Amino acid sequence: MTSTSLPGGTFAMGDLTVTRMGYGAMQLAGPHVFGPPADRDAAVAVLREAVELGINHIDTADFYGPYVTNEIIKEALHPYPDNLHVVTKVGALRDAEGNWPQALAPEQLRQAVHDNLDHLGLDVLDVVNLRVGGFDRPTPGSIEEPFTVLAQLQQEGLIKHLGLSTVNAEQIAEAQSIGSVVCVQNFYNIANRDDDPLVDSLAALGIAYVPYFPLGGFSPLQSEELNAVASRLEATPMAVALAWLLHRSSNILLIPGTSSVAHLRENVSAAGLALPDDALTELNTIA
Repeated sequence: MTSTSLPGGTFAMGDLTVTRMGYGAMQLAGPHVFGPPADRDAAVAVLREAVELGINHIDTADFYGPYVTNEIIKEALHPYPDNLHVVTKVGALRDAEGNWPQALAPEQLRQAVHDNLDHLGLDVLDVVNLRVGGFDRPTPGSIEEPFTVLAQLQQEGLIKHLGLSTVNAEQIAEAQSIGSVVCVQNFYNIANRDDDPLVDSLAALGIAYVPYFPLGGFSPLQSEELNAVASRLEATPMAVALAWLLHRSSNILLIPGTSSVAHLRENVSAAGLALPDDALTELNTIA
């Protein structure tokens, strides 16, 4: 892996040091995250470029494809560099129609962990996130049973660290009473800031906050203020949105996804955009 300085520096997730500028592999699967990509060689090239750029935090899930994304990661990067950390998630499946049904039963979670190990070619997973909520917001309720299953798999040596996805503060506290949580993945971006208090409380605990849909997801961010700041800085609105996230809190880790090497390079460059105080003041009014 090339040694390089990436925007935002690094963050410690447990005993893992990861670049705050990471890469989300979801878009390496086919359309709608289902089936194989049209150009598998291009997908392999994106992953290798990410590592070459110095990114050592790759986010994935075995239900992307399903299986497709993890198999591409293995093809592109195995045997993995010692300081490369692959973060995966469990708690969902893909059915024949491409839906995302939950899969939180103990036997489903155990199978999911073993599937991730197999398709990634690993003996132990660096971080496994338990995804328990809906599409873009938490579903209230206890997560004791599924999180306990992952804690047991951690004790068995199959998982190094545990995380959560699409959860609320109460669920995080419940999980923390069972095992240590090193990261939380929730829906969050410059225009969707319901989790502002959670970002700050997790920062105080040294827990990483990893926003998914940092650029709006399937509905790209649209804001007059964002466009105005981008125009003044001679940058794109998406560049400003990524840079804002790194400015927002030191525990925020970025995992924007792309299936293009050129777009990957743009994302990395964009995240390093300097935002003056007046721009930050204006951007903070968007939500």
